[in-house]
Amino acid sequence: MRLRPETLDDLPADVERFGYDRDAQAFGIVHFGIGAFHRAHQAWYTDMAMEGGDADWAICGVSFRSPAVAEQLRPQSGLYTLTERSGENANTRVIGAVREVLFAERQAEEVVARLSDPSCRIVSFTVTEKGYARGRGDELDMESANASFYPLLGEGLARRRALGLPGLTLLSCDNLAENGRVLAGLVKDWLEAHRPETAEWFSRECRTPATMIDRIVPRTDPRDLAELEGRIGMADAGAVFTERFSQWVIEDSFAGPRPDWERHGVQIVKDVQPFETAKLRMLNGAHSLLAYCGLKAGHEFVHQAAADPTLEALAIRLMREEAIPSIAATEEQGLLEYSDQLMRRFFDPAQMHRLDQIAMDGTQKIPQRWLDTVAFRHQRGLRSPAICLGFEAWLWHLDDGRWVNDPHGAELMGIASSNGRQGILDRCFGTNGTEALWPEFRSLRDEFEHAY
Repeated sequence: MRLRPETLDDLPADVERFGYDRDAQAFGIVHFGIGAFHRAHQAWYTDMAMEGGDADWAICGVSFRSPAVAEQLRPQSGLYTLTERSGENANTRVIGAVREVLFAERQAEEVVARLSDPSCRIVSFTVTEKGYARGRGDELDMESANASFYPLLGEGLARRRALGLPGLTLLSCDNLAENGRVLAGLVKDWLEAHRPETAEWFSRECRTPATMIDRIVPRTDPRDLAELEGRIGMADAGAVFTERFSQWVIEDSFAGPRPDWERHGVQIVKDVQPFETAKLRMLNGAHSLLAYCGLKAGHEFVHQAAADPTLEALAIRLMREEAIPSIAATEEQGLLEYSDQLMRRFFDPAQMHRLDQIAMDGTQKIPQRWLDTVAFRHQRGLRSPAICLGFEAWLWHLDDGRWVNDPHGAELMGIASSNGRQGILDRCFGTNGTEALWPEFRSLRDEFEHAY
C-alpha cells in the first residue's frame, strides 16, 4: 500500500494529518527546488497555516535537476509525511500543502502558466547557493542562468505584466548573505538582458524580502523509509525526516497577500540581517568545520564529529571566539545561548546528518560561512585559527577527492594533484593577473598561507 489520498484513512491513529480540503485550495505559491528541505520547512509552515484556516496557498513545486521528486510525489498526489525526531522519540504528520510537482525540463509551459495565474502571489526558492548562477561579485552568470529558474521566472513575470496582474513576492530560502537583495539584483540582470520591458515593472511591483531559514534536514536514507513503512503500514517515497527545531525569519516586505505564517512561529521582522549573519557564521560555519574536519578524522555523521572532543572544542571556538564578536546582534538573540543550542542539535544522533552532504559546494559556501568572519578579524589584526584549520581540512578534502561535489570540484581536484595547496590558493584568492573565485577576499590569502 502507498500513501495517497484514498489511503489516508488507513494510517495509524498516531499519525497526524491535515483537516482542510486540499482540492479546494488554489495555487498561491510556486516553489523552485522542491527538495527535502522545502518539504520539511516552508511547506510544513504553509500546511499549518492552511490547517489554521488560511485558504488558497497550495504549493506547485518545480524540480530542475532531476525528475526524481516528481516521480516520488506524483503517484501520491503530492502527499508525504514529515517525521520530527529527537532522541528516541518521533512524531509523524502527513503534509498536504504540495498539490502539484512539475519537472521544468519537460513541463516548462505548465510552470509559466502557474506563475502567471492570478492566484499565484508568492514564488519561493531553495535551489542551493549555486542555483543562483552568480558570477563575479553579485552579477548574473548568463550562461549558467540558462539552466536555472531565470528563463521560466522571466517569462512568468512578463506574462503577468502583459495581463495587468499584480507583482509577486520572491522569497529566497537559501543560505545567501542578503539573499533578498541578491535575488532582486540577479533577476533584474536577467530581465534587462532578455525582457527589458519587464525589468522596470519588476522593480516597481515585486518584492524580494530577506529571509533566514534554519532546520536540519538530513538526506533521507532507505533505512528510514523502511522503518517508516513498517510503522505506518504503507510506503511513502517522498518522506522527509528532520529535527523538532525550526526557525524562519522574514523581512516585512511583501508585494501582496501571504499566509498567516507568524501564527505558527515565523518571525516577520524589520531587519533580518542579525539573524542571517548569526546563522551563516555560527550554525553554517560550524557545520562546514565539522564536515571537513570530521571527514578527515574518519567520521560519517555530524553527531559523531560533534562528539569528538577535539572537533567539539574547535566548533565551540569558531562560534564563540571567532564568529560571535563579528556579529552585530540584537539583544534578544542571546548568541552564547544560541551556540549552546546549536551544539545540542549537533549532538543529537536521531538526525543522522551526513558530513558529505554538508561538504557539498564548498566554493559557494565558504565565503559567507568562514571568510566574512576572517575578514572582520583580519581588519582588527586578529587571527582565526579554528577557521584556518577548517580551511586546511577543505584542502585535504579536495586532494582526497572521495566526497567532492562542487561546481568547481573537477578543476580544483586537478589543481590539488598538480600544484598542491599553493595552486588552490592562487585559484581561490588570486594573484596578480589571475582570475580568482573569491577576489573580494584576496587580502585574506596570507591567513591561509601562513596559518599552519
